[in-house]
Amino acid sequence: MMPLRSDWSEELCPVRRGLDVLGDPWIMLIMREVLHGRTRFEQIRDSIGISDAVLSRRLRLLVEEALLRKVDYRDERRTRSEYVATEAGADLLPIMHAVSIWAEKHTPMPVGGSHMAVIHEVCGQETTSADTCSECGEPLRPSDVSWDKPWKSTRERLVGPTPA
Repeated sequence: MMPLRSDWSEELCPVRRGLDVLGDPWIMLIMREVLHGRTRFEQIRDSIGISDAVLSRRLRLLVEEALLRKVDYRDERRTRSEYVATEAGADLLPIMHAVSIWAEKHTPMPVGGSHMAVIHEVCGQETTSADTCSECGEPLRPSDVSWDKPWKSTRERLVGPTPA
């Protein structure tokens, strides 16, 4: 478990406890990649441009905090591990949606950027809500959501938690 920051008071506060785990920006970027199906070390590293040492430390923390689970697979030479979301990891999806919605509203659009749409695949509509579809009212689960990223010319379907 991640040690609590010694310079913060109110250790019983849930916002503090959440930030003790999620307060490092790399954590959310790693979780974004895993929820997009990029579960192998090299895929995550190459996608977000993180050093091997930093990624190793963050992945270890995410496993310790039960947001990710290590699963072995065999490549051509040896057994390796990939990282899959647990239910707790998948529960970060509304937070990611809320951050995206907030950023689209309150930060300037970079040159060459464009609106990222969160699509609820069940009804096929864009949603403007973080946790329930603003069109049909159904809960948003990772396996039912795609992110339409025009700047990459992609629409990526997310993946849900993997049972242990």
